[in-house]
Amino acid sequence: MIALVVILVVALFFIGIVNRTKSLLGGRVGPGLFQHVHDVVRLFRKGAVISTTSSIVFRLAPTISFVAILMACTLIPFGTQPALLPFQYDVVAFAYLLALSRFVMILAALDTGSPFEGMGANREGIYGMLVEPAFFVVFGSLAILTGHTSFTELFSTLHVGSGGVSILISVLAVYVILQIAMIESSRLPIDDPKTHLELTMIHEVMILDHSGFDLGLIMVSSSMKFALFGLLLANFHLTPSAPLWLLLIIAFGVNIVFAMTVGAIESFRARNRMKRNPQFILTLTSVAVLIYFSVLILTNKLVL
Repeated sequence: MIALVVILVVALFFIGIVNRTKSLLGGRVGPGLFQHVHDVVRLFRKGAVISTTSSIVFRLAPTISFVAILMACTLIPFGTQPALLPFQYDVVAFAYLLALSRFVMILAALDTGSPFEGMGANREGIYGMLVEPAFFVVFGSLAILTGHTSFTELFSTLHVGSGGVSILISVLAVYVILQIAMIESSRLPIDDPKTHLELTMIHEVMILDHSGFDLGLIMVSSSMKFALFGLLLANFHLTPSAPLWLLLIIAFGVNIVFAMTVGAIESFRARNRMKRNPQFILTLTSVAVLIYFSVLILTNKLVL
C-alpha cells in the first residue's frame, strides 16, 4: 500500500520537476511545478470531441490504458514492504500490463483511420516489441541471482551495497531500467514530446484525436508510468535495515534525481534519427545480456 501511495504522490510532481529543470537549463522562467496538474484538472472539466468514424475502441482505450498502469503500480513493493497485490511471476504480469496499455492505445490510434496516427502506432508497436527482451533479460537475471520471481521478494533480497559484484549488476540494471522508462514513456532519445511534426512524432501523434477527459487520463497515465519506473529504480537503494522515514526520503530523492535527469537529457541531447532507434534499443538488450552472464558467473552457473 505504501508503494502505491508513493507512486501517486510522485506522479503529482514528477513532470513538473522535468519541466522546471528544462526551463532552468534553458534560461527560461517556465511553467510552475504543478502546472501539469492544473492542465489535467482543466481537461477533466471539458467535454471530449469524438469523431463519428471512430468506434467504442477509441472511447474505451484511455480508460483501459489507465487501469492497466494502475494495476501495474499495485505490483511494485516499497523496500521490504510488500506490494499491494504480490504473487509469483508478477514481474511477467507487470511487463504485460504495460504492453496492454500500449496495445489499446495503438488500437485507438488505428481506429481513427488517420494515416499519421497509424504511422505513430506502427512505431510505438515496433519499439515496444524491441524493448521487451531487455526488460525480461534484466529481471530474469535478477531472479536467478536472488532465487525469486516476485518483485516483493526480489527487492527484499537485492539492493545496492549487498556485495561488490552485486553493485555492478545493480548499476547496469538501473541504467537499463532508466532507458526502458524513457522508451516506454516516449521521451528522448527515442521520441521528443516537444515535436509537433507528424512525420517524426511517435506517441504524441497517436493521441492527436483525444481531447477533454480522455486526454487528461492519458496525461495522468504518463505521469504514473514515470512514477512506477522511478520506484523500481528507488527499490535498488532501499536497504532493509533503514527506518521507514529514511526509506521515504531515499525514494523521493531517487525520483527527484530521476526527474532532473530526464529534464537534463531533454535539454542537452538531440533525438536519435528514426532509423537509429531500433539499433539503440537493441543495444539495451546487449547490456542486459551482460548482466545475465555476470549473474551466471556470480552464481557459479558459468565457469570461465
